[in-house]
Amino acid sequence: MSNIVGIEYNRVTNTTSTDFPGFSSSGENAWDVEKFRDTFDIQISSLTEREANFDLIHIDTSIANAFRRIMISEVPSVAAEYVYFLNNTSVIQDEVLAHRIGLIPLKVDPDMLTWVDQSLPEDERFNDENTIVLTLNVKCTRNPDAPKDCTDPKILYNNSHIYARDLKFEPQGKQVETFANCPVVPCDPDILLAKLRPGQEISLRAHCILGVGGDHAKFSPVGTASYRLLPHINITESIKGDLAEKFQKCFPKGVIGINSDGEAFVKDARKDTVSREVLRHEEFEGKVKLGRIRDHFIFNVESTGAMTPEEIFFKSVRILKNKAEYLKNCPISQ
Repeated sequence: MSNIVGIEYNRVTNTTSTDFPGFSSSGENAWDVEKFRDTFDIQISSLTEREANFDLIHIDTSIANAFRRIMISEVPSVAAEYVYFLNNTSVIQDEVLAHRIGLIPLKVDPDMLTWVDQSLPEDERFNDENTIVLTLNVKCTRNPDAPKDCTDPKILYNNSHIYARDLKFEPQGKQVETFANCPVVPCDPDILLAKLRPGQEISLRAHCILGVGGDHAKFSPVGTASYRLLPHINITESIKGDLAEKFQKCFPKGVIGINSDGEAFVKDARKDTVSREVLRHEEFEGKVKLGRIRDHFIFNVESTGAMTPEEIFFKSVRILKNKAEYLKNCPISQ
C-alpha cells in the first residue's frame, strides 16, 4: 500500500515519493538501475497516426514529467517564422495573417533541416539546408457562371475562402531532390486563413525553420501531452444487492461490474475519474478505499500531424538521454 496515493473525502494522503537516485546509500530505498530494468514496462493501449495512449509502469514522477515537458517544449518541429508580404488588400492585417500562417502544422521531417545560425546577417541566414519556403498568391474574382439567385460566396466568387492548402511549397536548391518524394504540405489542409471578396488579393512568402515549443507554441509538435496516475479501487467489504447497484452508479460506466451473485467488483479501474462520489454516501463508509498507483502513468499524446506520436516520444527519450550525458561529462567546477 506504500505505492498507493490515498484519495479520501477531503484530502490526499501518502503523496511523498522517495524513489529517486541517491535517496539513501543503503536499504530498500536505494535506487538500483538493474532493478529498474527488470521492473520498468511500457504498455501501448492505442496507437494511431495522430494519437497514442500508453502506460509507463514503475517509473518515478520526475522522469515521467520530464518526458511530458520535453514533448511539449523541446522536441523540434518546423513552422513559419518569417512572412514577407508583397501585397495584402484583405481585411486581415499583415501581422494577424502572419500569426495564423505560423500556427499551421507542417508535414515535414525536422531531421531533414539544420538549425538556422541566428548570429549571421539576415540576408545570409537562410539557405536550402535550413529553410522551407512557402508562397501564397491568390486573388478573389467574381464567378461569371454563378446562378443569379445564389447567395453562397463560395459559388459567387473565386478564391473567396483561403485555406492552408493554398500555401505552395517552393523547393530551393537541392530541396528539389531532397523533398521530391515528400513535398511539404500542411498537416490539416482545411484550416481557414482568410476570406476575400472581389478585388482583394494576398501575395506573400513564408520562411519556415526549425524551432522548439519552449520558444513559441507554434513549434510544439503536440496538441496535448498529458498523463494521469492509474486509479486504484479496493473493495474491503462485500457489497451486494441494491447497494451494489447504487455503488456501481457512483462510478463512471464500465468501472464497476456486478457478478451473478449480485456482488459488486472492480471491472476496469482505468476508466475511473476518481470523482470521490462514492465517499459521499455513509452506507459505503469503510467498504471501499480509493487511490492512485504512484508509479503507473497513463500517457496520452496527441500529435499536430508533423510527426507520429511514437516518434515524438522517442525523440523526447533521446533528448533526455543527451541531457543526462551532458551532465555526466560536464566537469565539476571547483
